[in-house]
Amino acid sequence: MISKEELKKLREEYTVGCTVELLEMNDVQAPPIHTKGVVRHVDDIGTIFVNWETGSGLGIAYGEDRCRRIK
Repeated sequence: MISKEELKKLREEYTVGCTVELLEMNDVQAPPIHTKGVVRHVDDIGTIFVNWETGSGLGIAYGEDRCRRIK
């Protein structure tokens, strides 16, 4: 469960339109590590939805998967 404060920080860091790089995702359908994508939205449970350069739209699950914002 994500707190309101953590969700606020997450949404401030991963703004709509920013570019991210995938670091870790434990899913058989995950894009390859280091795949880049553009953030579409962060939902109320902290999932970061991304349009990946591979065409995937799989979300980054808060507390499970890892990505980093590319400045």
